[in-house]
Amino acid sequence: MTPRPRGGEPCRPIPFGKELARGAANRELELVRTVIYPGSFDPFTNGHLDVVERAAKLFDRVIVAVASNDAKRPLFTLAERRRLAARALKPLANVEVDTFEGLLVQYAQRRGACAVIRGLRAVSDFEFEFQMALMNRKLNQRLETIFMMPKGAYTFLSSKLVKEVARLGGEISPFVPAHVEKALRAKLKPHRR
Repeated sequence: MTPRPRGGEPCRPIPFGKELARGAANRELELVRTVIYPGSFDPFTNGHLDVVERAAKLFDRVIVAVASNDAKRPLFTLAERRRLAARALKPLANVEVDTFEGLLVQYAQRRGACAVIRGLRAVSDFEFEFQMALMNRKLNQRLETIFMMPKGAYTFLSSKLVKEVARLGGEISPFVPAHVEKALRAKLKPHRR
């Protein structure tokens, strides 16, 4: 019998913790509650970090899914964005960073996720995020969307704003991890006037 989470919808059991380390082939596996935190993360900010840290306390496994979305014309390559996020999240044992293309609901199903986390900074984010959540629910009724607000200190923060401040030579250290700041400065150096 497949274990069911409290919400009644099945999550796919996967090896985790001691079971994963032992490679338990015939043992019953623990039920792991997995959430996906998708985004372009161009670049990964302290606001993103705050949401992931809090999600990591609520779920057994958090997958930060860096989207391959060339329509947004990212500053960093997909591999660079993945690497920057992974370094920021290294201390969190139940967090992994991955990349994906295509529909989020299909990716979430492949990864056995029960929910998607979306960050909301302000009321202006809500309408777009609400539409996305409804479409995702229409495509997969088993996938829940959970909205999380970052700490008050990060409610104004966006990757786009951080890039603009950095382009203009402003101080960005309060907004991104140190290694992200260094990478951002190096990437923008040739573009400075």
